[in-house]
Amino acid sequence: MTEQGVRRTAEEVLALAPDAASRKAGSRLGAAGPWSGTGSGEGTVWGLCEGSGSRPYRTVVDLAGTAGPGYKCSCPSRRSPCKHALGLLLLWADGEGSVPVAAGPPDWAGQWLAGRRERAEHRRAGGGATASGSADSEAARRRAERRAERVTAGAAELEQRLADLLRDGLAAAEQPGYGLWEETAARMVDAQAPGLASRVRELGAIPASGSGWPARLLEESALLHLLDQGWLRRDGLPDALAATIRSRIGLPAAPEGPPLRDRWLVLAQYDTSDVRLTTRRTWLRGAESGLTRLLLSYGAAGRAPELSLPVGLALDADLCVLPGAGQVRAVLGEQYGPPAPAAPRPPGGTTSEAAARYGEALGADPWLDSVPVTLDRVVPAQDTDAGGAWQLADAEADSALPLTEAFRSGPGLWRLIALSGGAPVRVFGECGHRGFTPLTAWPEGPGDAVTLC
Repeated sequence: MTEQGVRRTAEEVLALAPDAASRKAGSRLGAAGPWSGTGSGEGTVWGLCEGSGSRPYRTVVDLAGTAGPGYKCSCPSRRSPCKHALGLLLLWADGEGSVPVAAGPPDWAGQWLAGRRERAEHRRAGGGATASGSADSEAARRRAERRAERVTAGAAELEQRLADLLRDGLAAAEQPGYGLWEETAARMVDAQAPGLASRVRELGAIPASGSGWPARLLEESALLHLLDQGWLRRDGLPDALAATIRSRIGLPAAPEGPPLRDRWLVLAQYDTSDVRLTTRRTWLRGAESGLTRLLLSYGAAGRAPELSLPVGLALDADLCVLPGAGQVRAVLGEQYGPPAPAAPRPPGGTTSEAAARYGEALGADPWLDSVPVTLDRVVPAQDTDAGGAWQLADAEADSALPLTEAFRSGPGLWRLIALSGGAPVRVFGECGHRGFTPLTAWPEGPGDAVTLC
């Protein structure tokens, strides 16, 4: 708790967005530039945001009311929360001092707050809480049904677009340029299927990706067709596979099952960024469970995500796993202490075992790019049969995994070579169809973890 109430993380704020477009637009407003007259107190945040009109939009968010989160903005958007409410919450989530604590809200915000809380109190006093909760549940069910209908329409439209691509021939995909694919991706965003939209954008970039692009375009089109068909026939699929498809489509999911408490070793942490969002991937391994899980956290454009866990330390905490076949994503729950040094290293296997593990995982999730694996006693070496491309070779077996092109072109390769010095090392990373991406390495003898990403 703070004087402002419970401060939400950027990830929690972005999870409130009703769709991907609102999430993207809200991220752009998560900086102090467009805001004035901001203030907060007891879980309430307010501010004025510059817009296209002559008057700034009045935005207020109530996260502490007994009726649940509430949003009020003078903008014409029908989405709730709108991009201004999301941007204001992201600004507030940036930390102490990002939004000043005030003695009370301005009149325009105070009147709405008073009316909202008065109505909540009236419902509670009149025994209407149960009815209200039932109504909210019914409204949520209807919203989910409407979104499913929009996704179905988008998937059917995308199937037609893929059929047109194959009928016209892959060679013709170069001629329309990226604009046509971007338009199709925008239609998927309108259909509230952000997962489909991102995959469509990847298709648009393939014709300019160099030699061999027709084969890659066909492969990715086939995977996209499989995802479309999985959604359209989801009612006949096993529950775990249907949950995976919903996740790949981009629909939100709540953690399932009880939290799993363990001492989680931080294996790796790295960020990926675009002009709208910074995504942080954190890999953890349970000392007792032996499970490897992935945490995702987000920051607004140009900002680092709030969650930061040093590699090589261990965290005593609960993790809640998200549903889906072969799902490794989890949500961080209660923490029982700060991260502390950890002596044990993760156990490793061979390169052949890593490739087999990825193959098995594809049976549960055909759209999986990679799986987390730890390789033991491997040596970075050049493959003379592949033009000198770098790979990780088993020190005691005749097998190897190629390193991904992205890793070979970065500084991590030379850190790994320097750490090895020709001797075997233990390496944690992501193994997929493009090869192996090392993230963290340990020398064979005593020594701390070395971050490679």
